[in-house]
Amino acid sequence: MSEILDLGGRVALVTGAGQGVGRQVALHLAAHKAGGVVVNDYVLERAESVAKEIRDAGGKAVAIQADVTDLASVKAMVARAQSEFGPIGILVNNAGNAGATPSPDARKPFWETGPEAWNSFIGVNFYGVLNCTSACIPGMIARNAPGRIITVISEASRYGDAGLEVYAGAKAGAAGFTRATARAMGRYNITANCVAIAATLTPAIEARLKADPERYKKMMNNYVIRRPGQPTDIANMVLFLASDASSWVTGQTYGVNGGFTFGL
Repeated sequence: MSEILDLGGRVALVTGAGQGVGRQVALHLAAHKAGGVVVNDYVLERAESVAKEIRDAGGKAVAIQADVTDLASVKAMVARAQSEFGPIGILVNNAGNAGATPSPDARKPFWETGPEAWNSFIGVNFYGVLNCTSACIPGMIARNAPGRIITVISEASRYGDAGLEVYAGAKAGAAGFTRATARAMGRYNITANCVAIAATLTPAIEARLKADPERYKKMMNNYVIRRPGQPTDIANMVLFLASDASSWVTGQTYGVNGGFTFGL
């Protein structure tokens, strides 16, 4: 019996994979027989470090710097990925937060900001998803084989976190786009799903919580499982959605959130 999480040589592109959740997703996919992993990051050195980890473990990987908010840059990345490994069969839209170059006003109250600050969130979390998905779909269709589109969103989009209004809206937009994409692509045996995450111990969040133990304690009171997420928690779900184990699953949003929110 074949291993159900074996990716069967599908080529994967993971955006924002130079650190945190994206890094672990890239490592997970490589370890389960992806035909190659394209490690994207805005900072090339970070991407190269993760690609080296994969190659040192016996996998195939290439690091590509690209700004996901720029469609021309994304198309060039996809073209290079295809020349290295062949058409992309798994797209993981992971790049997010306030983008690579956030506005200095990004964390101010929404009503005190304007389009420059808003675009920090909308660019990477919404347009980044549109750009990468549109660039990958033609190759996925041409492969004439199962394809997977997985978008990492945030529980902010479902819960509605005060102080994160634009971020929440952008992530909710990405979720709606993913559902519509699932309907459009099902005829080609391409699925599209979202993973909604809550507080996860990426390096930046871990440092912030360690600096404020009281804030950490208060935050954990909102979680049924009283610990923050680990990148491996998210990567496990992404791996499931990338594999044949999820072949009849599309248009869904899975909360990997320690019970921060419940959904039907």
